[in-house]
Amino acid sequence: MRRIEVVAALIIRDGHVFATQRGYGEWKDWWEFPGGKMEPGESREEALRREIREELSCEIHVGDLLQTLEWDYPAFHLTMHCFVCTLADEAPYLNEHEAARWLDAGQLQDVKWLPADYDLLPRLAWRLNVAPR
Repeated sequence: MRRIEVVAALIIRDGHVFATQRGYGEWKDWWEFPGGKMEPGESREEALRREIREELSCEIHVGDLLQTLEWDYPAFHLTMHCFVCTLADEAPYLNEHEAARWLDAGQLQDVKWLPADYDLLPRLAWRLNVAPR
């Protein structure tokens, strides 16, 4: 099975996390945390900053690794490194996604998550509930 390693940004602000809705491909209309594939020679943090610039036209501060997830999709095995992040400057602009929402812990179940992203919700909900507001 093909293996893919990606990074994801859990952009947190005022007790809410930024979620995006895919606008393309097999998983169109499903929700995810922004990020993407690492390029050869990139650190996880460098890849995450690059992906967020490409997808959202903004800069982030990459914080702690919250969790690394392993998930078997039908066509590949995914390893996803999920980092807690904050915005460094302007608000995100959607270059690739069709929608976005700021969700608090109680709203995390309100959207249809990609399977791997869904596995992150319990730990993320805990983090949102204990993060300074």
